[in-house]
Amino acid sequence: MSATQEASTTPNVLLEAKGIFQVFGSGGGEITVLKGIDLQLRAGELTLLMGPSGSGKTTLLSILGCILTPTEGDLEVAGNSTAGLDAEGLANVRRKHVGFVFQGYNLFPTMTATENVMLALDVRSSLVVNPVNHAVGALDAVGLAHRATTFPAKLSGGEKQRVAIARALAGSPSVILADEPTAALDAENGRAVMALLSEVAKDPTRAVLAVTHDHRTIPYADRIIKIEDGYIAGEERPGGTPDKGSNGHSEEKPKVKTTEAKALGGRYRIRRHA
Repeated sequence: MSATQEASTTPNVLLEAKGIFQVFGSGGGEITVLKGIDLQLRAGELTLLMGPSGSGKTTLLSILGCILTPTEGDLEVAGNSTAGLDAEGLANVRRKHVGFVFQGYNLFPTMTATENVMLALDVRSSLVVNPVNHAVGALDAVGLAHRATTFPAKLSGGEKQRVAIARALAGSPSVILADEPTAALDAENGRAVMALLSEVAKDPTRAVLAVTHDHRTIPYADRIIKIEDGYIAGEERPGGTPDKGSNGHSEEKPKVKTTEAKALGGRYRIRRHA
């Protein structure tokens, strides 16, 4: 068995992309945005995808989240191959196995925090005995149970992003994809959100990937993947030896203090439902 075959059968690989190409346009206007991307996300890890504007980060995130079909290549999410799936088939994989955290929060202003989280349960058709309790539990996990009946207009930016993370967790998807989760936040709230994502990523049944330009997020990562001009330029683990083609970072992953962990949902209790 080859190294690639061994990796693809490793139980803790929750997402695997192989040979991903993405081409837009045709003829003289054809642009190849992704050029043979190979990538794995493993359970229990917070991975950062970093690169300059125009490097292909957003396009790759859309493919990994089953929003966009690659021009060429294979994608497997939580053991489900997406090969040959139509738009509805991709949507089914996305609903069941992928949770999204967006830069702009994407909360419905006329819904309370609880109702925003419950919406994700409806979309995923999750078989939850008590959706309200489940949604409040998700909010409690991110330290916002006391804001369960609050509307987005009354929440701070950091609180909105934590509601968005609770919504992503609802229904216990295997993969969490975050698009610039700290971009709209000040330094303090940015650190709080990254501490929370780091805590979420400790779940041995879940993988977390965050696309970011923010170098302040690096100390929270278990792994950093660099993308440039549509290629994976290298990867590293903070505090470890960088792989060829990447820049080294010596920051250690910060430990969340007990008091902070409680506030950020350190008592992470959301469990996968059968």
